[in-house]
Amino acid sequence: MNYRSFSDELKEMFGEKVYKLSLTSGCSCPNRDGTIGWGGCTFCSEGGSGDFAAPLLPLPEQIAIAKSRVRQKGAKRYLAYFQSFTNTYGDTQYLRELFTSAISFPEIVGLSVGTRPDCLEPDKISMLSELNKLKPVYVELGLQTIHEETARRINRGYQLDVFKDAYARLIKAGLRVVIHVILGLPGETREDMLDTVRYLAGLTPPPDGIKLQLLHILEGTQLAVEYRNTPFYIMSLEEYADLIIDCLRILPSKVTIHRLTGDGPKRLLIAPSWSADKKRVMNYLNQKIREADETGDGSLSHY
Repeated sequence: MNYRSFSDELKEMFGEKVYKLSLTSGCSCPNRDGTIGWGGCTFCSEGGSGDFAAPLLPLPEQIAIAKSRVRQKGAKRYLAYFQSFTNTYGDTQYLRELFTSAISFPEIVGLSVGTRPDCLEPDKISMLSELNKLKPVYVELGLQTIHEETARRINRGYQLDVFKDAYARLIKAGLRVVIHVILGLPGETREDMLDTVRYLAGLTPPPDGIKLQLLHILEGTQLAVEYRNTPFYIMSLEEYADLIIDCLRILPSKVTIHRLTGDGPKRLLIAPSWSADKKRVMNYLNQKIREADETGDGSLSHY
């Protein structure tokens, strides 16, 4: 069950640690502006799930700000990560120029683009494929769940078949695909969450990477309103660790683990409160994963 982290993958590729620069493209989202829906996914904050990204400024200024945040770590090489909102929802030529400019910096070794599977028209995929010939390109798809009932509840705005089609076209174009999954969505059982991971593990080929994201309930979201009106179950840290261990057991070893949890801005976090201490959470998760490797038993308390 030993897993390869994205940090490990990048270190293998480039011979040293690579740091992400969270940048902003200026794109919005079709699930916010009325094209397919209003208000976005119920869990999504006003920052478009990119609350830690640099502000929308000329790209060199954004990069300088993002670099300053990791300078004390001795960072020398970077991945340009366009995180906020839907970063292929815009004019293709504008995006081509933006992404090309980002990877033109010699210290930036690759590009990661967060988007939705319903915003990947053929010209967008062709553009990303061309950039992939210059430097590695990762396309991050926000799937969150395979269950249509949950998808409707969180206002995701597309069905699973849309994901299947986009995934197949990205793979055919030779792009690296990373899938986002949220663990703890309202109404989902433990088996529902594991079924989503099983589905991804069974894709041919399996995704290059996966982000396992703990559900955060943040101020200013529709999910926060729902939680206050009709509270739903929130996992404990112990239960979450148990679930992560089972997810890792399901996933093929070739799938890189880009994230085991995640953290929302503390000023906005409503629940789970234990997730606010990211260092403690990561230490606990890695400790439990090591123990499960040593004993062969990752079972903790189930719910």
